[in-house]
Amino acid sequence: MSANGQHSRSRTARLARTLAVAGTGAAMLALPLIGATGASAATPTAAPAAVSYTSNLDGWIRQSLDIMAAKGIPGSYNGIYRNIMRESSGNPNAINNWDSNAAKGTPSKGLLQVIDPTFAAYHVSGTAYNPFDPVANITAACNYAADRYGSIDNVYGAY
Repeated sequence: MSANGQHSRSRTARLARTLAVAGTGAAMLALPLIGATGASAATPTAAPAAVSYTSNLDGWIRQSLDIMAAKGIPGSYNGIYRNIMRESSGNPNAINNWDSNAAKGTPSKGLLQVIDPTFAAYHVSGTAYNPFDPVANITAACNYAADRYGSIDNVYGAY
């Protein structure tokens, strides 16, 4: 005991205790910072980019294929393209006013030359209800071809 009645502490012991307390405080301050950079920290994520399609035959086929994939309708780019070129030469406004369907009052319309009753029966939800709409025409025709022939890929002539 010292002369004034208090226990004497060595300078080394006091310094060690001061550093320990200061170190604990620093660790407490650092915890929130470390936690914020860890794997469990919430990080903002960008929304998925919207798919954009060109407004031409290539874009219409690609958009139709995406819709068909989501709805489980089989078909390939080449099968669709081949049939479009035979049926309408790629003209979405094509209309056949001279065949047997036209003679009965239901002309074939659009890229894949679909008649109105077939379009109505095989229309795919999520597409326009218009047989002259390129995407609606393709998906309805492919839906019909899948039902009748297994896939538009199996169609090599008028259907």
